[in-house]
Amino acid sequence: MPEVFGFDCYSPKEIAERVENVGVTKANLPLLSMAALGVLAGGFIGLGALYFTIVASDPTLPFAVTRLLGGLVFSLGLILVVIAGAELFTGNNLLVMAWVSRRISTAKLVENLVVVLLANFIGAAGLAWLVSLSGHASLNGGAIGRTAIAIATTKCALPFGEAFCKGILCNLLVCLAVWLALAGRTVTDKILAIIFPISAFVAAGFEHSVANLYFIPLGIFLSPANAPAPNWAGLLHNLLPVTLGNLVGGAGLVGLVYWVIYRRQPAPPPANPPR
Repeated sequence: MPEVFGFDCYSPKEIAERVENVGVTKANLPLLSMAALGVLAGGFIGLGALYFTIVASDPTLPFAVTRLLGGLVFSLGLILVVIAGAELFTGNNLLVMAWVSRRISTAKLVENLVVVLLANFIGAAGLAWLVSLSGHASLNGGAIGRTAIAIATTKCALPFGEAFCKGILCNLLVCLAVWLALAGRTVTDKILAIIFPISAFVAAGFEHSVANLYFIPLGIFLSPANAPAPNWAGLLHNLLPVTLGNLVGGAGLVGLVYWVIYRRQPAPPPANPPR
């Protein structure tokens, strides 16, 4: 098919095979490497979130321009994860393809997702702490700090169902971005493949669990002492439905769907077919 249409990227069927093979490799990483790469990914996504906050802090921009530019610059996070190399919880939802093919065990799948999510938290929250100490929030007359607190407060107040649905839609787009990046053969291919799905989810206001591990802690660190919101209870209130939604969107609506289409083995014919 690639020869027929003149594509120089991997075909969808080849992408599915690559995703499954990558999943096996990721699931079998040494624990220290997995954790260290997870810390990096949390920091990388935090850098994209930091970039987004700068754009969002400018009240002179029209709404659509703010969302579009904010989504574009937030794409930095996944570009760093994919090109520089890191382990991101939301993207690793695609390990489900290797799991349903029985190439990795349930224990390996759960270990990877849990270790990577915890490491992402360390990287994202650690970056937020450094940013809070750096004076960055005072830029633009303090508008960046006020915007960071407002973002965190809004996220902590999301109702469970809304946060869950926004999490589904977010990771549907994130995992499609990872999927498209694996179709590319060059750095340029991968960057262009990432930008549009990621900027779309950000512009639409969907919820990314790892990004929220930067946004909400930063709001907490910048808030006055004893401020009612944002707070650590608010982080948990947001993180539970968003993480569950991310799992459904990434593992369910991308990983399992493409596994059924391209990787599911057909049932063997009966030994004695009826005459």
